[in-house]
Amino acid sequence: MEGVVDPANMRAAYLGVKAKGGAPGVDGMEVEEIKEHLRRHWESIRGKLLEGEYRPAAVRAVEIPKANGGKRHLGIPTVIDRMIQQAIHQRMGPTFEEGFSESSYGFRPKRSAHDAVRAAQEYVAGGKRWVADIDLKSFFDQVNHDRLMNMIGRKVKDKRVLALIGRYLRAPMQKKDGSREGRTAGTPQGGPLSPLLANIYLDPLDKELERREVSFVRYADDIAIFASSQRSAQRILESVIEWLKKELGLEVNREKSGSGPSGTSSLLGFRLYEDGRIGVSPKAITKLKEKVRECWDARQSKTSEELSEQWRRYISGWWNYFQLADWRSEVRSLSGWIRRHMRKCFWLRWHHPRGRINALKRLGVKGRSLGMAYSGLGAWAIARHWVMQWALKNQTLHRYGFSIPWDFMEA
Repeated sequence: MEGVVDPANMRAAYLGVKAKGGAPGVDGMEVEEIKEHLRRHWESIRGKLLEGEYRPAAVRAVEIPKANGGKRHLGIPTVIDRMIQQAIHQRMGPTFEEGFSESSYGFRPKRSAHDAVRAAQEYVAGGKRWVADIDLKSFFDQVNHDRLMNMIGRKVKDKRVLALIGRYLRAPMQKKDGSREGRTAGTPQGGPLSPLLANIYLDPLDKELERREVSFVRYADDIAIFASSQRSAQRILESVIEWLKKELGLEVNREKSGSGPSGTSSLLGFRLYEDGRIGVSPKAITKLKEKVRECWDARQSKTSEELSEQWRRYISGWWNYFQLADWRSEVRSLSGWIRRHMRKCFWLRWHHPRGRINALKRLGVKGRSLGMAYSGLGAWAIARHWVMQWALKNQTLHRYGFSIPWDFMEA
């Protein structure tokens, strides 16, 4: 605990929490307020931590939509608790990191989702073209506290640290209506310590797969095991599901787990074709299209500059992640469809014939072509009309910040 509260360690934790920002916890304290709070109360907090008497606050229950239409349950600790968790993580992480598997990539220093996908690509290129996908059912809600604390206790001997981690695991969830729900299992997503605890809990699975000498990648609770035949992939899938239940008490979502050719499965948003190419998964394409419709919804009360910034921020982040794909036909084919949504959005935002005539004139449209302002066609059809395509040419959209990054790179 002395290492946790060391000034240099706490300062790094403070800077980490401040950089990440995030929503307030149950006390309503914003990240910007933490410095003044620490100035007033840090000595008292530090004393309680060293004496083993610190009690974390409840975590704020939050639900966010999942890509499959369900809900992901998060638990948001207070800013102070996030800082303390971060400080514990910084001291405890290296102790476990040195023993983690080379095939584990999630939430680890100098490792990324791209590294996991490249490793999987090598397995496929090497002939292991069948994959067993394992989807853990609500993993972060299933973690057995006793098992986890036993795993941590093998390397962490300070009883104050162990007791504090146990309190963080058991901290109640406070719902919107103010009611609190106690927890006897699980490690809520939302705190800086949870990713490390997840890797500690699943490390025995990594070691078991290494013992069996199978090829696999794990990114947090996303697990993909590669085999050279369908029969082998199915056999591995069934045996690992049984092992997870017996050894870690984890249930597998049978509907989302299965085995098949790598080209029909998805890993971290990517598809690994049997010839070794990397593509974007159909689910990721669907999610992109949903976001395009959302970004270019004409009913938003945003200026053109705000629309441009919103689009640039989203699509640059998306492309920074997915440009790892070297098979991009599915992505390139969306370019015209995306620009059509842009043109539709502006047509609707021009509201009425007079506004549309003025806008078209500003864009260089002249003469009889301006009569399109009175068209009775729907906005989606208008967006494909040659006059609208000329008025908002690809170069014009690009000049105003409505770019499509893969088109720019391909050019």
